[in-house]
Amino acid sequence: MKTKLSLSLAGLALLAACQNKDKGSTAGKEVRTEFFDKSGMDTTVNPGDNFFLYANGQWMKKTQIPKTETGWGSFYTLYNDNIKSLDEILINASKEEHPKGSLEQKVGDFYASGMDTVAIEKLSYTPLKPLLAKIDAIKDYKDVLNFVAEGYKDGNGDLFGFYVGPDDKISTKNAVNFSQSGTTLPERSYYFNNDAQTKKIRAEFVKYMTQLFVLTGSTKEEAAKYADNVLKLETSIANSHSTPVELRDPQKNYNKYYVGDFQKLTPDMDWKTLLGKMELKTDTILVGQPKYYQALNNLLKSQPIEVWKEKLKFDAINSATPALSKDFRKARFEFFGKTIQGLKEPKERWKAIVSSTDGNIGELLGQLYVKEHFTPEAKKRMLELVDNLQKVYRSRIEKLDWMSPATKQKAVDKLQAFIKKIGYPDKWKKYDDVDITRDNYYANLQSADKHAYKEMVDKLGKPVDKTEWGMTPPTVNAYYNPSINEIVFPAGILQFPFFDFGADDAINYGAIGAVIGHEMTHGFDDQGRQYDKDGNLKDWWTAGDATKFKDKAKKVTDLYNGFTLLDNQHVNGELTLGENLADIGGLAIAYEAFKLTPQGKSDKKIDGFTPDQRFFLSFAQVWRIKSRDESMRVRLKTDPHSPEMFRVNGPVYSMEPFYKAFNIPATAKMYVAPANRVGVW
Repeated sequence: MKTKLSLSLAGLALLAACQNKDKGSTAGKEVRTEFFDKSGMDTTVNPGDNFFLYANGQWMKKTQIPKTETGWGSFYTLYNDNIKSLDEILINASKEEHPKGSLEQKVGDFYASGMDTVAIEKLSYTPLKPLLAKIDAIKDYKDVLNFVAEGYKDGNGDLFGFYVGPDDKISTKNAVNFSQSGTTLPERSYYFNNDAQTKKIRAEFVKYMTQLFVLTGSTKEEAAKYADNVLKLETSIANSHSTPVELRDPQKNYNKYYVGDFQKLTPDMDWKTLLGKMELKTDTILVGQPKYYQALNNLLKSQPIEVWKEKLKFDAINSATPALSKDFRKARFEFFGKTIQGLKEPKERWKAIVSSTDGNIGELLGQLYVKEHFTPEAKKRMLELVDNLQKVYRSRIEKLDWMSPATKQKAVDKLQAFIKKIGYPDKWKKYDDVDITRDNYYANLQSADKHAYKEMVDKLGKPVDKTEWGMTPPTVNAYYNPSINEIVFPAGILQFPFFDFGADDAINYGAIGAVIGHEMTHGFDDQGRQYDKDGNLKDWWTAGDATKFKDKAKKVTDLYNGFTLLDNQHVNGELTLGENLADIGGLAIAYEAFKLTPQGKSDKKIDGFTPDQRFFLSFAQVWRIKSRDESMRVRLKTDPHSPEMFRVNGPVYSMEPFYKAFNIPATAKMYVAPANRVGVW
């Protein structure tokens, strides 16, 4: 039931997901005294054979993934620490009386309503009945389209992937962007592959759909039939979908149409009427994957109307399950949690509701969060680090031996134009039209959904607001947004092991320094490089330089294609290319910036390691994550980030300073000859 704003963000990680915290106490305030976990290393592994395991091997052997998690490690523990802090804020807000409409009242009552499982159990799926009744009243495919379009205003839209945001080729202007949608499984191959694991997932999907239909009043026989029908329909829809790799090409996924022209491609979809019902006043639209809408146009008439109603009902129930009674939530967990992600137990209720609060009214909760957990000093220090890395990046661009002066100047111009956002927005979003009460969680979600939709469609016809954030302040992540040309570091990630005031420079530069460099490099990866300094999808490269870039990027693709894990499952070097380029470039830039610091210029050991060794070990322990096999299988197909072992090993084995730091001989298993090392920036 949530209409999400879709942004083309190159994030640090898919999960909002760090190390064991060794703290002492000084004057009542907790102070960290250790910044590196020697006990987690496995020194029986040669650093030249597998640096990730050398740095993290003992930790990997000993660590048990909690039953409620898809994995465990850096992002996960930081995320869990953060969510505890947010929970304390929300508990305090929910305990006290606050003026109606105040941010404390809204976040406190939203949280309280989600935690009131007694009221939620009493309602069962009653809040969903009006929506299901609307679907029952549908008589033909035109009614399907009208239902879909009208539903978006209430957060119940379906079949259209869309958002209002920057036009990739006119970055100052907001446009209506449509994309493929209509399926439930992680991506198209799940509908067609016939390996045992994928067939099991499809069987469990049918079982899950059957359960939801039974829980909303269908007989088992009816429910089983409906589920089979929906799977067949979604399979037909998936046949029109682009692959995850195809979706990474910004030029091929930019298709601008006058509404009348797109109408000719999809003659049975009355776009003028549909856009009107969606409150979108425009004569042009951007369609990422026209093939999907052409297929949808044909399927609307060729598939029985009853099957479409079954599909709409399933989508409505499935979307609402987190807000319904326990039997719905249990069914959802059995499929998405156990089958897809490999979880053993669902997350605690309070964690789910904290996440829901952040997801729905995040810039209200964020204001309370930064008051308690983010200081002006941290923001100032981060800006210094960003500026330092930006200077190093400029120097590296100017020294490139493969790029012409003309393209170098354009690259420097883009680098200097980066918008830097750190911690939290300068201007907070308003939620004045969101009505929150303590006694109706479902209604609170609906109110937040209506607000989010109105906020989004109100952008149409207005200039792009470059102050807007795509993540909330507590988020443990970071991102680069090509259409704004911005790098963004929420307060949530600016904590140990990524960043700590008390840590030496080797630790901070190996961690947050590499993160900063990573996000900067997204501006120049295989996707980001296609956008100019103003965020427009516009070619600013000479033909020769573009060819050289592609040749270098191809070597990165080939390297990562060779990495395997599980039962010889390969990393997809094309899908992960952008993130791999960012990892490689980010570490190289962070190292060069580190070498400008006093510690970087010294040879003084800490914990028995030289400054350079400490830098690389800090980087490796930041990516100390252990994942469930089920979750990793999904990631290999859908995640643009490589598995963590290769996020470490890929970059370090392409850096000469790494070889020198650990005295790695040419006979080491992962030694890469200088002529074969990869890297662009």
